Amino acid sequence: MVNILFCGNGYVFDGMLTCALSIMKRSPSSEPYTFYIYTMDVSHLKPAYTPIDDEMINYFDTVIKSYNKENRIIKTDVTDIYKKEFAGCPNESAYCSPYTLIRLFADMIDGMPDKILYLDADIMFNRDIHLLYDIDITDYEYAAARDHYGKYLINPNYVNAGVLLFNLKKMKETGLLQKARGWIRKKKLVFADQSAIIRSTTKKKMLPQKFNDQKFLHKHTVIRHFSKRLFWLPYPHTDNIKQWDVTRVHRIFRYFCFDDVLFEYIYLKKKFDTEVKTK
Repeated sequence: MVNILFCGNGYVFDGMLTCALSIMKRSPSSEPYTFYIYTMDVSHLKPAYTPIDDEMINYFDTVIKSYNKENRIIKTDVTDIYKKEFAGCPNESAYCSPYTLIRLFADMIDGMPDKILYLDADIMFNRDIHLLYDIDITDYEYAAARDHYGKYLINPNYVNAGVLLFNLKKMKETGLLQKARGWIRKKKLVFADQSAIIRSTTKKKMLPQKFNDQKFLHKHTVIRHFSKRLFWLPYPHTDNIKQWDVTRVHRIFRYFCFDDVLFEYIYLKKKFDTEVKTK
């Protein structure tokens, strides 16, 4: 069983769908997947901050079961935990949404597996997920790759938290997530949960950049992370092009290797919008 964790509201649906499709299309193993999804209602902060609705969950479940009937999805509403742990904290209005903070609850949720792969929604697999998932992290709290910009600007071993292979058993022993929650509650951090995780780490396994390529796509790239990046032309600027913006992926990145995934996503999303949401 491969265990995957997503966190977010309804706006991560496109990312969850494209990411899951890329996993199943690029990974030949017949081993089933369990997708854990943490969500919550914090609409008092922003009207869009509502939980992923059941229509999305049920449709996602139908899609993943079309690849393997043993695939499953487990949705957990962490609203009450969030209110208890982080309501009014200094990082509630961080640069990213409060949904990035809720992966820090993984040690508090009953039934979570010892090993789980956390993924941001703007992730696409270019190669077999087992190249990453099967890495031995027995003696480590987690495995992660360097942040493309942070390794130059902050620290050579500064990691990007968009792809984290959790050894949840070890993290419970060291109290990593408990310590990270403490940082979130008491101090405003530049990169919120990512900074909290890094500050609370006892022992991590450094992965090659191919497991979280945030700027380039190579033949050896396992994961392409469509995070915000710097462009030099026609003038220096940043842009945040996501994989589900297929036209811009083609026009700006010139990526066509994901077309089998993205064309299926377009078909499935249109079907969801016309047949499910309209009911």
